[in-house]
Amino acid sequence: MNKPAITQVAINDTIAKRWSGRAYNADQDLSPEHIKALLEAARWAPSCFGDQPWRFIVWQKSSNLDAWQSAFDCLSVGNQGWVINAPVLMLLCANSVFHHNQQPNRWSQYDCGAAAENLCLQATSMGLSAHQLGGFNVDLARKTFQVPEQFNLMAMISVGYPGDLSKLSAEALAREQAARSRRPSGQGPGLVPAVSRRPSSGRRAAWCGRTRRASRRS
Repeated sequence: MNKPAITQVAINDTIAKRWSGRAYNADQDLSPEHIKALLEAARWAPSCFGDQPWRFIVWQKSSNLDAWQSAFDCLSVGNQGWVINAPVLMLLCANSVFHHNQQPNRWSQYDCGAAAENLCLQATSMGLSAHQLGGFNVDLARKTFQVPEQFNLMAMISVGYPGDLSKLSAEALAREQAARSRRPSGQGPGLVPAVSRRPSSGRRAAWCGRTRRASRRS
């Protein structure tokens, strides 16, 4: 099912086509090359100091059903209803400390978001569907897969080829067929037009009527 974004201005075609589908083809598996390409796209995401704080745990139903089932069991009941046909599940974890000096990395979760988006865009370009999931039991996933405490468990990601909508529940089908929408640019909740009382420079950013020195990420 194709649901391209209806944008205010023209954007990159892959970005417009990316969306979080729920219907998977249970009979069409991913090849090892598919999975490698997805992870390679994530690997080339930008990160603070080039630290690459993301870690992906990958489960493929066809190669290790028991492990895939253990990951599936961590999902919320609502998500399990449609994820059941996804051939691949992933867990994205963010390292809370820098690799090079073991100091706290407050940008790690931000960087992991970039890696996840790279992965999802790569999936779209390959004709796959990738859906990021926040509905899972973090404590159970950490215990089951022995994830160290320094890693924050950010999201599960289901990946597969798009499938038959008739396999979805009525609730999932309604969400699948609902029109895509976004708030118009500049109209997000809690945002007000910034009022600058002095000429802005490259080192200052206006925010909610006051000026703040813009922080830099290396």
